[in-house]
This record gives sequence, structure tokens and C-alpha cells, in this order.
Amino acid sequence: MRNKIVTAAEAASLVPDNAVLAIGSSAGLNCPDAVLKAIGERFDKESHPSDLTIFSPIAAGDMYGIKGVDHIAQKGLIKKILAGSYPSGPSSLPSPAIWDMIQRNEIAAYNLPSGVMYDMVRDAAAKRAGVLTKVGLETFVDPRLNGGKMNEAAATSGDVVKLVEFNGESWLHFPNHFPQVAVIRGTTADDRGNISMEREGAVLGMVDIALAARNSGGIVICQVERTTASGSIPAHQVHIPSTLVDYVVVDAEQRQATEIRYDPAISGEVRRDYSSFPEAPFSVDKVIARRAAMELADDSAVNLGFGISALVPQILLEEGQAEAVTWVIEQGPVGGIPLTGFAFGCAANAQAIFPTPQQFTYFQGGGFDCSLLSFLEVGEDGSVNVSSLPSRPYLTAGCGGFIDITARAKKIVYSGYFTAGGLKVAAEDGRLKIEQEGKIAKFVPKVGHVTFAGHRAALHNQDVTYVTERCVLKLGVEGLTVVEIAPGVDLQKDVLEQAKIPLRVASDLRVMDARLFRPEPMGLELGQPKAALKKAS
Repeated sequence: MRNKIVTAAEAASLVPDNAVLAIGSSAGLNCPDAVLKAIGERFDKESHPSDLTIFSPIAAGDMYGIKGVDHIAQKGLIKKILAGSYPSGPSSLPSPAIWDMIQRNEIAAYNLPSGVMYDMVRDAAAKRAGVLTKVGLETFVDPRLNGGKMNEAAATSGDVVKLVEFNGESWLHFPNHFPQVAVIRGTTADDRGNISMEREGAVLGMVDIALAARNSGGIVICQVERTTASGSIPAHQVHIPSTLVDYVVVDAEQRQATEIRYDPAISGEVRRDYSSFPEAPFSVDKVIARRAAMELADDSAVNLGFGISALVPQILLEEGQAEAVTWVIEQGPVGGIPLTGFAFGCAANAQAIFPTPQQFTYFQGGGFDCSLLSFLEVGEDGSVNVSSLPSRPYLTAGCGGFIDITARAKKIVYSGYFTAGGLKVAAEDGRLKIEQEGKIAKFVPKVGHVTFAGHRAALHNQDVTYVTERCVLKLGVEGLTVVEIAPGVDLQKDVLEQAKIPLRVASDLRVMDARLFRPEPMGLELGQPKAALKKAS
């Protein structure tokens, strides 16, 4: 039996020039940081490996100490990167090195839907013809817009997606990329190289990435926290079998997630009492999250995105509705209480931790009931940009799973502020007070980057709602309609005149519930579950 344990430096020496290197990670969650660091250090000394193509379905690394892809963000080391998302963070922190390279056109960079990228590794592993999907049609991924290209270097490098006709319909075709190296992560490796993931907050798509490299004739390097004797890991707990692992790198100090060394509640090893979750402080963010929560139905499966929407589970907890819905997050947790901040993408008290590629299949096919997401700007046709902010690109991570999730979602609730740039608002005595209007309109004729195609959603009868601090809007085939307005807000001055587009006003315009704008719990009641509605009809 061959000893598969090597040092990080030895693993780095195995990466050839011109390789496609696939990385399993989700920001700081499950990031094989020690191996990536060693690859960067080898390049510093030897100028090898060079001209790599990086394939990363979700961002590798963060801006808070787990550098991830920034270890290898060096001119000459990388020539191209395809990623579902990129490290992102606040403007108070310096731009990640990978973003600087993209902005300087030192590498060809592409942003593709995370779920589609996992489909791509599965198709590469099975030697199929590449991914054929409708996910991404009429968004920035569509080659009729820009085909996921992030810079001029990508524009000259070539296409990674094609528009094709099949059976009389338009589809997107994503050709395969065959990895020569996979860098993944687990918790424990036995002497044979079997990998378990008992201390991880998600399992992500480690198996799929390993399969793609193995079946492409490449190598699989797995970073773990610890090792054990062969046979010590119960068979059902082996997540990546030894047949898919070539080398094991031990990093006893690997972090479970960003700023988190290890929390057993994140990996589902212990349960947290509901009283241990802090209450969300009263704010206008909370007002918006409360109104978004009012869109939910009891006993439904609800996807949750980053931003204001991430507060909704705390709202339900405070309202005594902690288990009223089942949360489904793209990283894989099902049920429990989704966590915010550095632990976003994880859940405490999860019912299950599902492999990310299968979670995305669930989303792409529209198997869930509702998605709560955020927006940067909204177009006249209801399109949403959440993936590009040209003035400070690293403030947004890219599309991530957003396009996969929204492609066939039955119901979508977008949350955000009506304007930006100096906006000051307060919730007082059951009313909204606009103390200073924002300088930047967020409802505009055309979004700068189409992450969600409103026109396509309207044609397919998706139920789309936009919740802001001052009004609620609905999407229809004719565009956006204001259906609710906050108490204390003037419809003409504070809503219609602050949008750069004409907004329709519902004939039965309602006033948003005053309880939203008070600090005490509002006595939230969710809608009837689907089964009850079907029975009633």
C-alpha cells in the first residue's frame, strides 16, 4: 500500500505547467489553503507551475485571512480563470490580488453560474459532450450579451459558452474543461486515502471535482486536518473513496470557515439551543427582512441568499416560527438556522448537509418553493444586477449560484434599498422617515449587468417581488408595479420621482404593515402551506 501523505511543498511540485487546476472551496469554507499557498510559494522560487487555467465553481478564499486563490494570483502562474464567484468584501479592505489581475488584464477571467460549473465537472468526468442548459439564457452569461467574460483579456481569449439550437429551442452549451489537477479538502484521511468530512460545514462538490480529474488522467490532492489508521473510518462516513485520491496533505491548523477555527454546531455534531442565537437589532434592514418574511408560506422549502435576506431566519426565530420553513442553501445545508456573517453558507441544527452539485440540480429544476435574494439595481423590465459593480468590483463576488437558483424558481423575493449613495432612513413609531435621500437611483432603465432576466421571468410566469424600505413592487409582463407603500412615505416624491423609470401603481395600492416599523415582535403569521391550499381549492 503506497503512502499517499506528502508535504504541501511536495504536492505543489506535482502541478505541471499549462494544467487545468480545479479547486474545491466556498470562500473560507473547506478551502485547501495550505496547498494553494505552497503552489504560490513554488512559483515564487521556480517560476513553475506556469500558465495554469483555474476552474473554481465557488470562490476559493476570502479577504479575512484565508487567501485561497490569492496565493496563486501571480502574473505568469495563471493565464485563465473560470469561477462561479470570487473573493469579495467591504471597501474598507484592500482589493484581493485576483481582482487586481483581472482589472489589469493580466489573466483572462470568466464568471459562470456555480451550479453549471459543477455540471461541467460531472460531464467532464463522464466524457459527455459538455453541459446543455437553459440556465443563463438572456443573462450576462449568454454569448449574445458577453458570455461571462469579465475583462478584455477574456474577450480576446475566446468563448467558454455557445448559443445553440436543439430540438427547435435555444440552449446554452458549455464545453468541457478537463482538469489535470484537483485540489480538494476533507477532515480525516486514513492510510489508504479514504476521506471523511465530519468536521466540515459542507461537503460541497469534492467528489465531482475529484472524479473529473481522475477520469481525465489527472491527479487529486486532498488537504485534511488529521490522519487515522486504515479501516478506522466507518464505510458510510467515507465521503471521498481512496480510489479518487492520489496525495494527502495534512494541515492540522486548517480553519473550518472564515474566522472560525472549529464550531461543532456548523458541522452538525451538536445542536444549538434557539436561545443561543442573538436577536437581530432593530434597523431598517430588519424592516425589509420582516416584509420579505411575510411572503413565505408555512411548510415550504426556501432558498436564502446573501445580504438583507440573510436576516429572515432570525426574524422567524424571534417570531416563534423557527421551524416553519425548511431552508435550503446552495452550499448544501437543509433545514436548521442558516448562519450570517463569516459563517454564511453554513447552518446550525441542519437536518442534512447535501452535496452542493445535487443542491444545484434541485434549484435548477425548480424543486423548491421560494428564494429570498438581494439586488444591486433593478431594470425597467424587472431584470436584476447583483454581480457587477464596476467602480469597486470586489464588493460583489459575481453571480455564484444566483443564476442557477433564479432560472426556474417559482417565487423570488428580492430585498434592497430603493436608492443608494448617502441614503439615511429610520423606522420610528410605525412609520418610515427619510432623513436624506440617496444620490443614486437603483431602479433604472437598464441594468449594467443582467444577473436575472426580468422579461424572461415574466413570460414564464415566475412570481417576482421586490421589497424595499419604502415600497413593495411586483413584476408583470408590462413591467414593475408598486403594490405597497410604507407609512410616512409620499408616493410621488419618495417613490415615483426617485426611480429613473416609469413605475405603475396598483389600483388597490396598500400601506405596508405598521408593525414592520416598530421594534417589538410583530406577531408574524405565514401563509398557508401548499397542501392546505390545494385541499381548500
